[in-house]
Amino acid sequence: MIGKWLWMLRSVLRRLWVRVGAFAVLAIATAASAPALAPTVPDGWTEILGSNAVDQVLGILASSMLAVTTFSLSIAVNAFTAAAGSATPRAIALLQEDHTTQTTLATFLGAFVYSIVAIIGLNAGYYSDGGRFVLFASTVIVVGFVVVALLRWIAYLPDFGRMQNTLNRVEEAARDALTTRLAAPFMGGHASDGSVPDGSHGILSQSTGYVQHVDMQELQDWAEDAGAQIWLAAFPGDFVHPATPLVHVLGDAPDDRAQTRIRDALTIERARTFDQDPRFGMIVFAEIASRAVSPGINDPGTAIAVIGRQLAVLAEWTGQDGPEVDFPRLHVAALDPAEMLDLAFRGIARDGRGMSEVQVHLIRALRALAACAPEVYGPAAEAFLQDIRDGADAADLSDWDRTRIAQAFG
Repeated sequence: MIGKWLWMLRSVLRRLWVRVGAFAVLAIATAASAPALAPTVPDGWTEILGSNAVDQVLGILASSMLAVTTFSLSIAVNAFTAAAGSATPRAIALLQEDHTTQTTLATFLGAFVYSIVAIIGLNAGYYSDGGRFVLFASTVIVVGFVVVALLRWIAYLPDFGRMQNTLNRVEEAARDALTTRLAAPFMGGHASDGSVPDGSHGILSQSTGYVQHVDMQELQDWAEDAGAQIWLAAFPGDFVHPATPLVHVLGDAPDDRAQTRIRDALTIERARTFDQDPRFGMIVFAEIASRAVSPGINDPGTAIAVIGRQLAVLAEWTGQDGPEVDFPRLHVAALDPAEMLDLAFRGIARDGRGMSEVQVHLIRALRALAACAPEVYGPAAEAFLQDIRDGADAADLSDWDRTRIAQAFG
């Protein structure tokens, strides 16, 4: 489990402005370094270029890149809006962190900044003849980067923000989160059944929002210093408020300074993220499927596709290995398979109750999970299947739909 500051740094580096800003700084440095490289230009090479060759190219680059950057940014915003409308607003964050989109926009803006800085330098007499030659060579390289970025952007746009593309991103994020948690099912601590020991002290949250990250090393360090044991009560993805305990401490009652240190180990923000939260991916999938089977959309095919992807992700959980304890003073409860199935399929079962094709695929997915990982999903899947059977009996379905669902149950 990574520490809080490394996690925060990684989160910041995913943002669009960081990559765009980095490219802009690189562009300024490139334009400004031409005079320093001028002495390396062999004699006679400067005569190859016309006096206005660099000026003309830079003028074209500056005028075109501003328009291209603005247009590309509007395309990205439209893709975000389309994904929020067709899938779910919770998926927008995955599109905003897309590396291709960020690199493309950063390349276009970087080329614009480079050309503007170079034009200012030319008009100010900053460049010698050798510097103008270096500037021309670097401009050719920048144009090459822009052409490659344009071609890549054109090939990327037909799929960007579409339903299939959004589902791919949600599946990847959900699988990464679940795989990471399964690699350390108790987040590096001892296995806990969720009960709280008698005599422990609950440390309440002072913020309202979702737990995004838990710094296990920081909690372990404090527990070692205090000679205490900690039971984690709030996990990534949990909604907390000032009456919610974050942890339970067995030992001497922590003073105000210790409580502040413990609270700071848990990052609480307004929005929920996929990091460290395998449940969130299932919630986002369920939202997409529920929207698809709503009367206004009536798209059971998307709901069926979501069920297949949920099955592919959940099937990664085939067993629960014994805990590898990296934080011996921490106690953590494991994921609940029944909760995972509820988050993944409960909304689809409810909203798609009148669509036999959706119910059939849901039944098959639950049976597949029970067959692939009976120790993990067996009891929970059987209980869920019984709920679906009861719901089908109470639903207003045609005889043909009832027969189809009955055949799926076998």
